Amino acid sequence: MTQIRDGVDEPLSDDEPCYVISIAARLVGMHQQTLRYYENAGLVAPRRTTGNIRMYSNGDIQRIRQAKKLIDDLGVNLAGVEIILRMGEQLRQVQTELDRTRAELDRLRATRLPAPYRGAGARSDG
Repeated sequence: MTQIRDGVDEPLSDDEPCYVISIAARLVGMHQQTLRYYENAGLVAPRRTTGNIRMYSNGDIQRIRQAKKLIDDLGVNLAGVEIILRMGEQLRQVQTELDRTRAELDRLRATRLPAPYRGAGARSDG
């Protein structure tokens, strides 16, 4: 999704709050009260405007859809959903760190270091 700012199209971040609760409820196919229940259970934390209106991001919508699928399709309870979603986030963070570490390792492997200096009169023992 893109957002127009100052006449320029910019990609909309997954964390950018952009949906009020009525639209969010329609997008995920559930009642607004269920979204409030999910919030109270700690499954989702929509941002609030200065007027205290809940604003959901695309990331929130995806998280709600995952929770709904776990509950409806697999019969997972709310505590289980919270653990699964938290572990999924931790796994994504570990994967990101692993990717960074691999990139750094590849960069270091591609770097050729000069041979150590042994001096003019040094002899080789090998």
